[in-house]
Amino acid sequence: MPLSRRSVLISGAAVGATGAVTALPDPASARPRPAPIGGRSSYRKLPYPFTLGVASGDPDHEGVVLWTRLAVNPLAEDGLGSMPSRIVPVEWEVAVDAGFRVVVRRGVEYARPENAHSVHVEVSGLLPSRWYFYRFRADGHHSRIGRTRTAPSPLADPSRLGVGFVSCAMWEHGYFTAYRRLAETGPDLILHLGDYLYEHPTGSWQTPGGNPRLHDGPVTRTLANYRQRHAQYKTDPDLQAAHAAAPWAVVFDDHEVDDNWAGMVPRLPDPDFAARRAAAFQAYYEHMPLRRTSLPDTAGMQIYRRLHWGRLATFHLLDTRQYRDDQVCGDGYVRDCAEAQNPARSILGLTQESWLLDGFQRSQARWDLLAQQVFFAHRDRDRGPAVESAMDAWDGYAASRDRITRGWVNAGVRNAVVLTGDVHAHWAADLKLDWRDPGSRTVGTELVCSSVTSGGDGADSPSGSHPWFAWNPHLRFNNNMRGFVRATITRSTLTADFSVLPYVRRKDAPAYTRARFVVEDQAPGLHQTYDKPPAPTGTKGLLRDGVDADRATVEAETRQY
Repeated sequence: MPLSRRSVLISGAAVGATGAVTALPDPASARPRPAPIGGRSSYRKLPYPFTLGVASGDPDHEGVVLWTRLAVNPLAEDGLGSMPSRIVPVEWEVAVDAGFRVVVRRGVEYARPENAHSVHVEVSGLLPSRWYFYRFRADGHHSRIGRTRTAPSPLADPSRLGVGFVSCAMWEHGYFTAYRRLAETGPDLILHLGDYLYEHPTGSWQTPGGNPRLHDGPVTRTLANYRQRHAQYKTDPDLQAAHAAAPWAVVFDDHEVDDNWAGMVPRLPDPDFAARRAAAFQAYYEHMPLRRTSLPDTAGMQIYRRLHWGRLATFHLLDTRQYRDDQVCGDGYVRDCAEAQNPARSILGLTQESWLLDGFQRSQARWDLLAQQVFFAHRDRDRGPAVESAMDAWDGYAASRDRITRGWVNAGVRNAVVLTGDVHAHWAADLKLDWRDPGSRTVGTELVCSSVTSGGDGADSPSGSHPWFAWNPHLRFNNNMRGFVRATITRSTLTADFSVLPYVRRKDAPAYTRARFVVEDQAPGLHQTYDKPPAPTGTKGLLRDGVDADRATVEAETRQY
């Protein structure tokens, strides 16, 4: 197998490297609350330290992870938030009500300087399928109140689950209103599918009209850089609102480390990439509501895992970066790259592939959802006999995709749905057993969410107008506006609402459903039930006609994300 451009350049360095939302108080209203946690008073030694908000994540049927990080100056260049170099006790409590009259769990965790004063509490002993409220206190200061919930018991068959999923939030390209609008829909669970932040230095990626806000700090390379960048993103009030509204489950993609990295291979030659990747992993763990099983070590970071929602749904959260083979023929769209078909290549790594295939065999869920990062369905950009597809996506690992697809078919998975981010546009696709045959059996569904902000203000266009649809008939929907996807899962259907915002370069945009698709139980394939017409010609912030919109969409698809 020929070595890729990047493998040749840095192989030596790599080998040597080791329900409805209850209104929640904001921090300003939470600070003066006089009632002490646990009935004890505490001398105030710090300025207000809960500047990064609170979060919860990875729920199971008896517990959830609670997260916060103390930082009195989030943008401090050393990445430590101007915190003293001492351990700070942080009290926490969980209640059944927002007034904390009925507290069911409480305790103390210790925010340590070596972990940037982050706190991860793995709460257990809770009841299944229940909403709870939680908060923290340190040095007399209360955090804002967060809302979280547990999953149903393993044998339960719940009637409904509301899931929102998002990806690609570039700070400089706009405001994170999509997070708040998603929180306002009252999801039971929020999935973040990667590119939670971007590593770029200030102003290096401009959008039309200019970037409305700026990154602090240089390109992220050191632990201090990544901590500072995470902290800046966490100061966003809309992101804080979404974290406080429901539990999250997160996976990283490339920009949490470096654009288009693969395993131990950076996009550009970098003899210090192993250290950079380790720093990125450490900062990612410190800022996410993850369990101790994801704590990074010298081998890397365990991010692929499963979440079960009773017998209604199983989420297989995947890692398509850390174990993949390096991209071949370049990172972007490539014509007729034979090496992309090599059966030895994997985007998951063989160990993760085996884990996923075993999960299919063991699944008893009505819906198996693969929460992952990059485009799964085949997309051919060339209308002629050649095949031009993206090497950073599953098209660059065709045999790996085939093993996974046939794996869920052979295991008799009842309903397979792939949830995807990365490409800064909404897409929906039928998944085929044989991509070379347009009449091949449909065996699953892919739903792709647009970016939160990446790419700046988007562009609307008539549904079905994308030129690629003519020779990719399994592609069913595309829209280049910003937003999120809200999926409602029941025993009989999965309904996907593709929500969009008309602009992100200004604050407080409204959100609306641009299109709705339904997948029926044991009947793979998309059925469109709603399509809102594009904005009228000349609407500010949107392209003026379908031709321009098509051109802009194609141009967006050719960029290197």
